[in-house]
Amino acid sequence: MSQLKILVANRLIRLTGNIFKVLSYPFHWVFPKLRFTIPAHSPAKVRLIGDKAIPRTIWQTNFTDQASLPVYLNYLFNRLMSLNCDYRYVSTEARGEFLKENASPEVYAAYSRLTNGAAQADLWRLVVLNTQGGVYMDIDATLVWSLDKLLGNDKELYIKVSNNTEITNYFIASAPNNQDLQATIDQVVYNINHYKPEMGVYHSTGPTVLNQALQDKPVNTQDRKYVCIQGSFTNEHFQYIDKPRGKWTHINPEDLVK
Repeated sequence: MSQLKILVANRLIRLTGNIFKVLSYPFHWVFPKLRFTIPAHSPAKVRLIGDKAIPRTIWQTNFTDQASLPVYLNYLFNRLMSLNCDYRYVSTEARGEFLKENASPEVYAAYSRLTNGAAQADLWRLVVLNTQGGVYMDIDATLVWSLDKLLGNDKELYIKVSNNTEITNYFIASAPNNQDLQATIDQVVYNINHYKPEMGVYHSTGPTVLNQALQDKPVNTQDRKYVCIQGSFTNEHFQYIDKPRGKWTHINPEDLVK
């Protein structure tokens, strides 16, 4: 019954998000320069009862904190679904500083060789979760249920896509000191240092590496439709409204590593 409730919520959220997404086109036609600021820190609005294995902190990053209306609405909706969680937005500059201060010299050196923000974010999310713990979500990801209830007291939560055949990295929840995430970090660093253009972002720093690290491991996974979906409130146009063709899919793979 609980999964049915979540599935119904999923459908209603998609419908609501799509309505706002459609309405955002005329909104930004009338107000083409209007942007909304995503805060660097939004503290929890409700006190958490007891300690949890996964810290109740949401981590997000993007090329800018100046968001279009649908991206900002997506942020607000996620905060509604995570009232007892802290929220941290980390800028491009702050990502590098975090890695410099908290990662090994080898990890930071590999990170510094990446020329694309999405690939940098792939590595940063692994390090921040392994050192601090919490929940990473892509800026266009949307929760479909209360985050606290989804996490419970588990030490990890990954979500599956492609008919439950592949683990994605657009949502990762983990307690600190996760050996699987450490193994993924090590492999990403190796891939950067031995990069070949045919790897691209997806296979060098992205979901492929996480799937390889978690293969045959008894980790906690859920179908994405019961946890976190993408593209309900926003799309590539609104996410990169000030940076056309800024998505990682448009880069030349030969230019990914310097």
